[in-house]
Amino acid sequence: MAQVTSVNVVHAVRRDAHSGAGRTAIDKRAVTGGVAVGAQGLAGDRQMDVEHHGGRDKAVYGYAGEDVAWWAAELGRDLRPGQFGENLTTSGLDVTGALVGERWRIGGPDGVVVEVTQPRIPCATFKDWMGEARWVRRFTEHGAPGAYLRVVVEGTVTAGDGIEVVHRPGHGVSIGACFVDLGPDVGRRLLDAAATGRLDLADSLRAYAERAVARA
Repeated sequence: MAQVTSVNVVHAVRRDAHSGAGRTAIDKRAVTGGVAVGAQGLAGDRQMDVEHHGGRDKAVYGYAGEDVAWWAAELGRDLRPGQFGENLTTSGLDVTGALVGERWRIGGPDGVVVEVTQPRIPCATFKDWMGEARWVRRFTEHGAPGAYLRVVVEGTVTAGDGIEVVHRPGHGVSIGACFVDLGPDVGRRLLDAAATGRLDLADSLRAYAERAVARA
């Protein structure tokens, strides 16, 4: 069964030479008990570089525990929940294969509902935090970026909550496809779905899609 294995919020705000804010909230740690989830994200969490993080379309960041385990083996080091800056660490859920616009219900019939919006793009802040050589390239080549989520129905999440995929759009474009190869075909499928009202496309992903189509 797909579930949330860890709920993570900012533990400490750290200095960041790469951010216009000069600080980063990438240091997320697991918390116990229920955590309120609103339109702007999890209670107790923060985003410092609001130009690139947070807001409606990046309210929550989810990363698969299976990918955390893969990286732990690859890097030969322990990686804790929240290590990738994720708010929700999951298990049994194909995050990379999730479709843009796919919806997950977390915690049962009256639980939180989130919508997959776009992949995470690795940056210099992430590289410094991980402390691994060629990290941005390695993370990109592995092709498992995790997914940013929009909050559709607010509520509370707790570690151990089940996750149910309650909607999958028909365009077929996954988070992995957007991240690895957002070419003209992928871009056109996203833009067509948005034009017909079947997809609420995030502004930043729309811009990528439009550029991909324009290059064709």
